[in-house]
Amino acid sequence: MSSTQSTTNDKFRGAVVEDLQLPPAFALPSTEVISRAIELAYDRDFSHIPVLDRDRKPLGYLDVAKLKQEWEAGKANPDDRISQYMTRFKRKTTEPYTLITPATPLAELEAFLQDNIFALVTDYQRKFVLGVATSQDLENFVSRRGF
Repeated sequence: MSSTQSTTNDKFRGAVVEDLQLPPAFALPSTEVISRAIELAYDRDFSHIPVLDRDRKPLGYLDVAKLKQEWEAGKANPDDRISQYMTRFKRKTTEPYTLITPATPLAELEAFLQDNIFALVTDYQRKFVLGVATSQDLENFVSRRGF
């Protein structure tokens, strides 16, 4: 084990994603209108919202600040569907899906978040989005635990 990996493991003391105590996931259907999406995002203080298809499969996400800028600049109509403004997840064999579940070690989540702005926490079959984890969640966890 490298000293960096050892330090990271010590930092989280074997904790897993479930230990973050994330709030339940908030996601929107791709058919939702942007005015409602912005309202819901600000009510919940979320900066990124997963977008799901009718079978609740993750399609992508909304960057709420970017969407609000588009709206304020007159480039987005309040009745437009969020699917027009979402960032789609890349589904290529060259970029395999990284499974993040409640049992994923926080050290693995931290490594994933080095290249991604958030992680969707799903069940093992990837059928349900259970939560959204960010680097801020990790920082809060470390400060709460006094690690």
